[in-house]
Amino acid sequence: MSEEQTGQAKLPPTTALDVPSNQSFEGWFEYPVRVQPHHTDYAGIAWHGVYLAWMEEARIECLRSIGIEFADLVVLGCDLPVVELSVRYHRSIQLGTTVVVKTRMTEVTGVRINWHYEIVSPDGKLLHATAKVSLVAVDRERGQIMRQLPTTVKDALAKISALHNN
Repeated sequence: MSEEQTGQAKLPPTTALDVPSNQSFEGWFEYPVRVQPHHTDYAGIAWHGVYLAWMEEARIECLRSIGIEFADLVVLGCDLPVVELSVRYHRSIQLGTTVVVKTRMTEVTGVRINWHYEIVSPDGKLLHATAKVSLVAVDRERGQIMRQLPTTVKDALAKISALHNN
């Protein structure tokens, strides 16, 4: 469909968020979402802020899939707040539509953990959004950045890193 037929302008890629072309999604954690009425604006289009909630849900489920429960992080006194976020919206999402939030951890440097996201149609042919998120480990009690990740977290993240690099 052309831009006139869809009514949506096609945005050029930015250097911060490169648009993948025919990229394989092996190594991505997939989290399906159906757009509910409370996710939308009055026109039945997914509100831009809900994408962030979906990305966080996908990230938490991805961590759970490798044995890191968020509740366990709280017990360890570790929080992982977002310190940097970049989102590129490519195509709107309508009420009732199912999309897949794909996420993968791309890098762990010290206590900084970087994640990439793509929100796509179930068949992977339509790209709705791309994003990059950086988290840091913070000592919940002291409110300060940790010097290093807790060993259990570091070991689990090494597992996910190995999965994504295969």
